[in-house]
Amino acid sequence: MFDDNVLKVGSNEMELVDFRILKQGEDGVYEGIYGVNVSKVREIIKIPNLTEIPGVPEYIEGIFDLRGVVIPVVNLAKWMNITVPPKEKLKPRIIITEFSDILIGFIVHEAKRIRRVSWKDIEPASFVSGMGTLDKSQITGVTRIENDEVLLILDLESVVEELGLYKPRTDMDANEIMQLEGTALVLDDSVVARKLVSDALKKMGLKVVEAKDGLEGLEKLEELYDIYGDRLKNELKIIISDVEMPKMDGFHFASNVKDDERFERFPIVFNSSISDHFSELRGKEAGGEAYLTKFDAAIFYREISNVLKKHINAEE
Repeated sequence: MFDDNVLKVGSNEMELVDFRILKQGEDGVYEGIYGVNVSKVREIIKIPNLTEIPGVPEYIEGIFDLRGVVIPVVNLAKWMNITVPPKEKLKPRIIITEFSDILIGFIVHEAKRIRRVSWKDIEPASFVSGMGTLDKSQITGVTRIENDEVLLILDLESVVEELGLYKPRTDMDANEIMQLEGTALVLDDSVVARKLVSDALKKMGLKVVEAKDGLEGLEKLEELYDIYGDRLKNELKIIISDVEMPKMDGFHFASNVKDDERFERFPIVFNSSISDHFSELRGKEAGGEAYLTKFDAAIFYREISNVLKKHINAEE
């Protein structure tokens, strides 16, 4: 549905599907402005006939068959505990999303447009107060649009986790884990995701330096270079980076790293919940040696080991 080739790698921009959720207040109807990364959107459709499922949370409207795939549908207004206006004011659509290879639909009151925004203009939710019914953990970032209005980027993946559709696979036989000495740099704006990756790398014997976005990742690289100097090429074994991060995304971070002769030879692996083919291609174009979908320990260890072995052989 969307042209994923429009954005250039390293541009530090993203495209958002701008959608609206209407709220019935005492003084009238209020319009909430929200967004989700285009890379996570398969398509937007009219609401089909849904089959109800007993014993599920109230915000699950049902399931339907989309070309042979059974997709659960979440009513976002109910998930957000919002009182909605009369149906005649709504133009409902279902946004079909894909997170970590899982398809799920979200009912919104109107799908407005595609917006292109810079990651540097996106602030973490902690910078904004007065979210109302939303917990800050349900928001990945905020950005200002025209008329000084605020668009909230929702963490729709948290719904997937609430439903139990996605559970990180962390079990792995210790005898199958490659052992190394040295340091790894991990970038992710999610504390939970950083911990998963960091714990996995520590099991490989690596020390871990963490950063919450690409900008901080570059700062950490500079700090490591100040400590080790040219010896950093032997100390830093690998960089694991998320793609979606405020201030500077993973692709832009990688482009900066590869443009610096001090750091260009360090292997970079992207670790993201975005599982579309175009993002994987962008990752390679940005200089990544692998693109992983969060989080399966067996796949993680296998791919990281392959990248490290390849890098070690190239250095010898």
